[in-house]
Amino acid sequence: MNPRTHQPVADTPPSSDQPPARAESISPVAPAEPTQLRRVALSSLLGTVIEYYDFILYGTMAALVFGELFFPSSSSAVSTIAAFGTLAAGYVARPLGGVLFGHFGDRLGRKSMLVVTMVAMGVASFLIGVLPTYDRIGVAAPILLVGLRLLQGIAVGGEWGGAALMVVEHADATRRGRWAGIMQLGSPLGFLLSTVAVMLVSLLPDAAFLSWGWRIPFLLSGLLLVIGLYVRMNVVESPIFQQAHDASSEPESASVPVLRLLRHPGPLVLACAAGIGPFALTALTSSHILSYAQGAGYETSQVMRALLFTVTVSLVCIPLFSALSDRVGRRTVGVTGAVGAVLFAFPLYALVNTGSVVLMTLGLMVAQVLQNLMYAPLAPMLAEMFGTGVRYTGVSLGYQFASLIGAGFTPLVASSLLAGSGGSSVPLSAIVVLSAAVTIIALWRIAETRGRDLSSVI
Repeated sequence: MNPRTHQPVADTPPSSDQPPARAESISPVAPAEPTQLRRVALSSLLGTVIEYYDFILYGTMAALVFGELFFPSSSSAVSTIAAFGTLAAGYVARPLGGVLFGHFGDRLGRKSMLVVTMVAMGVASFLIGVLPTYDRIGVAAPILLVGLRLLQGIAVGGEWGGAALMVVEHADATRRGRWAGIMQLGSPLGFLLSTVAVMLVSLLPDAAFLSWGWRIPFLLSGLLLVIGLYVRMNVVESPIFQQAHDASSEPESASVPVLRLLRHPGPLVLACAAGIGPFALTALTSSHILSYAQGAGYETSQVMRALLFTVTVSLVCIPLFSALSDRVGRRTVGVTGAVGAVLFAFPLYALVNTGSVVLMTLGLMVAQVLQNLMYAPLAPMLAEMFGTGVRYTGVSLGYQFASLIGAGFTPLVASSLLAGSGGSSVPLSAIVVLSAAVTIIALWRIAETRGRDLSSVI
């Protein structure tokens, strides 16, 4: 199969043990009523805000305090690397969550799985907030922390794909990018909320912050969970899934979506590769930049303020670029960002290394625009690459493997390369170039997906 001309992949081709009707298109599903679509978009937005607030909060605390509190060592660099190792553990668990929730989401429905992912994430984050540190319970502390981080990763692994599908499968084919852009605001809004929470508690005296102040943002997850669940329980199931589920035969509905995907893995590989560039850039400019900038002479508060300015860029750019992909195509928007990332990789760290807060902030803001160009078209594009019967699994696995490869180990690798190169930023720029190049190749190989009939392949 030529991946540049593939149709939505999905399910295996009809075989002798499958009813012939499985190969036929089914009637297109009418888009949801505007009121219901707005409710679905709000539900998906709140869900992703909560998920990313919790997930990103962990990354921030890993850079600031977890090394000292849970992985004490005579070397601060070793403690930081160990803390980033637990950050990577969460990314490792994300594909597992994609398989687990994708399996049941493709067989039982999107809505019920999204309720489960939200509860799992909220509970894990709340428990981190009350977890005793190493000086209290010894080695049990980092073990429990890793366990809760794994639960966070599993929950996030099922959240994004389901939230994206609820919006995309409810929306009109010509406006999927526009509505998906609203859902994808959950990432910058979650980052914004977590950054504000950390900034506020970091105003405490150092002793108070290390003792109990760092726990407050995690405990707030309980309140966010209640609000999110209230909204999420009041949306209806995806009409495209419902139609496909009602039309499916018992043998098909009893099959395993991930195995059907693996029989023809090309689109899954391309979906993963397309997301590596934006995730690697995010890992470097949100998590790793905290420790890198401190080593370059910046105060933590200066870096946090720069990140606040940076995230406001995404509040405008993500919905704008996602909607733009409805007009010019998913690939055009994504390739533009990836090429820009290659060109800006070395200037980015040159600006950070000046020691000027203004120039550092400018560099991070430009990098964020480029990241948003790569990231914004992902939700509609990935949804349009897979058939309904495997869409939840395909979107989740493609997205989560991209996050694992692009971001899961990037802070850890970056910290190690930085230490081995004597503090040179050249290896960091090289990571940006290589990851963006992977995205360019993947997008070049993917046929344009804009406007595909999502109900044509089940």
